[in-house]
Amino acid sequence: MGKTSVTLGLASAAQASGLRVLVVDLDPHGDASTGLGVSSQQGSDIASLLIDPRETDLDHELVASSWVSLGSLGNASSTGLDAGVWVARGSARSTALESLDPQVTLPILSNLLVSVRDTFDLILIDCPPTLGRLTEMAWAASDRVISVAEPSLFSVAGSERTLRAIARFEAHTEYAVKSASIVINKVRDSDPEHDYRTEEMRILFGDLVASTTLPEAPILQRIQGSAYPVHYWPEADAQPLATAFTGLLQGLFPEQMLSTPVE
Repeated sequence: MGKTSVTLGLASAAQASGLRVLVVDLDPHGDASTGLGVSSQQGSDIASLLIDPRETDLDHELVASSWVSLGSLGNASSTGLDAGVWVARGSARSTALESLDPQVTLPILSNLLVSVRDTFDLILIDCPPTLGRLTEMAWAASDRVISVAEPSLFSVAGSERTLRAIARFEAHTEYAVKSASIVINKVRDSDPEHDYRTEEMRILFGDLVASTTLPEAPILQRIQGSAYPVHYWPEADAQPLATAFTGLLQGLFPEQMLSTPVE
């Protein structure tokens, strides 16, 4: 449903706005890492750090994305450090965490992020496409959960399943999700079905639905396939999408909340 695309779009908006961002790539496919120009040869992957926690500062294990060289389009990061996007690289090894005891695994990511929380304005966690143990680890480490949905019947049902899963997670663990949002992605202008489904989601989920929707933009596949941030893409066709991501960032993170998984 575009969770990685939304993660990358928010990261692009944050860098362009002068923020220092960490993307934690929990998806075993590692697509966010690829989209940020990070290769499998760079740094320690996040799975290795979670499976075998070491006495080390996570900051030393992070990799600067290829985007960092483009610089910021906004003000300097409030952390006092360089703006840009850094990555905790994803890998297929993450799947090994799905079968481990939740009492052991749930706090690991949260504990790992403690040492870097003050050095980033925003932490985005790209989750797997399934609501399994890895996703729950992200929830346990996070201030806000973002569920990405397209304007279709199936996505309405999917959003309901995600919200029920969060409720079960809170009921059966010691963790609470402080805030949740639904982002409607790939919206076509003047499409009656998309207009209907968007309105349906606003009626069903109320204030949980972000006021900014993301337009369908074929150019996005080309931009992200080039491992490039949408805000820096030179073609005019990218501008409406960049503007939408900036609006979404400002609406979701008015106080630059930390540790946010995107599903």
